[in-house]
Amino acid sequence: MTKKENSGPKKEVQTLKGMRDLQGDDFFALQGFYDKAQEIALYYGFKPIETPILESEEIFTTSIGEGTDIIDKEMYAFRTKSGDKIAMRPEQTASLMRAYIEHGMQSEPQPIMLYHYGPVFRHDNPQAGRYRQFYQFDMDILGSEKSINDALVIKSAWAILEDSGATDLMVDINSIGDKECRAHYIRELTNYYKKHINDLGPIDKERLKNNPMRILDSKDEKTIALNENAPDAVTYLCSACKKHFKEVLEYLEGMNIPYRINKNLVRGLSYYTRTVFEIITIVDEKPLTVCGGGRYDYLGRELGSKKDIPAVGASFGVDRLLIQPWYKKHAPRFLKKPRMYFIQLGMDAKLKSLNVIDILRKCHMPISQSLSKDSLSSQLGYAEKLGVPYALIFGQKEAMENCVIIRDMKTRSQKTVKLKDLALY
Repeated sequence: MTKKENSGPKKEVQTLKGMRDLQGDDFFALQGFYDKAQEIALYYGFKPIETPILESEEIFTTSIGEGTDIIDKEMYAFRTKSGDKIAMRPEQTASLMRAYIEHGMQSEPQPIMLYHYGPVFRHDNPQAGRYRQFYQFDMDILGSEKSINDALVIKSAWAILEDSGATDLMVDINSIGDKECRAHYIRELTNYYKKHINDLGPIDKERLKNNPMRILDSKDEKTIALNENAPDAVTYLCSACKKHFKEVLEYLEGMNIPYRINKNLVRGLSYYTRTVFEIITIVDEKPLTVCGGGRYDYLGRELGSKKDIPAVGASFGVDRLLIQPWYKKHAPRFLKKPRMYFIQLGMDAKLKSLNVIDILRKCHMPISQSLSKDSLSSQLGYAEKLGVPYALIFGQKEAMENCVIIRDMKTRSQKTVKLKDLALY
């Protein structure tokens, strides 16, 4: 038996688990959100940047920290043929900070305000609104420790959500301190959990060794109950952190943005310091986080900067937003509703059709067409279905005389226009 005969039936080709193709309305929905988010980000002063999907693995292991789910079990990491350890970005903040340092942005007028978006990758369990390749939109302010930047990031994110149809929004906010006061808090937190260690599950017991603050983010029901009486970070803040947090809350009050202090909010990544927040809405009577972020003043030094780089940012999980019942679909800027349907008849017309369409493109006339169809009735029928106000008819006679027929789809009246006058008409 030959090797070919023994190979058996070919396996069906399909996407990997947790991945999917974006097409049609799903593609336009994603692009529409990006366009709306960019419009608002630019208005508030953010500028675009795009970082690579592939980065050195140590950028993420250094910045995100051991004891987080991303590093322990979710990051896609591998070695290249030359032996370099690289990873597909599991989040965008570390890449942004790497770019800030690498390109010497600290020598420019501060702060630097940037937005960035695109796919990120985590080997997580796929579920509704969560994929292994998913999409984020981030806004970050680097180079300033001023509390108004925390408020500006939250306000910009709030505006994007409101323009996308979100209602009943609330900011959950906390301060987890800085290197001056956090050590004392972590000691108190660790002592508290050690007294209740028998109530902790295996995952949370491991977190107690590596990253005790992550226990506050636990999904274990016993731990959630235990966290109700856990020490809160705000109590242990130094005077500088208290002042910073108080100012952030005052800015929110001044902007009429409702908030509540959530003493158990720490966010999932190790690089956060001082302000952490989530913007929450209610879906089916349950809270849903639609944006999250915070301050990460020490990330720059962890990635090789000679001094700390104060920074704050916010991130949207776009996939989760797009499936919400309240989401208002934004049409992409490049997607214009067709105002004219181009109809061609006969080979002579087909040969010149693309030239006629190019005239319309250059005068910014959005059209629809079906050049592969030959029947006048089928093309007119499709024009009727689309509801376009005009049809442009280009047949054998028109091709020879270098003209077109413009048909008003509502009144059925028609007018002949020379090709040289079409753009002006």
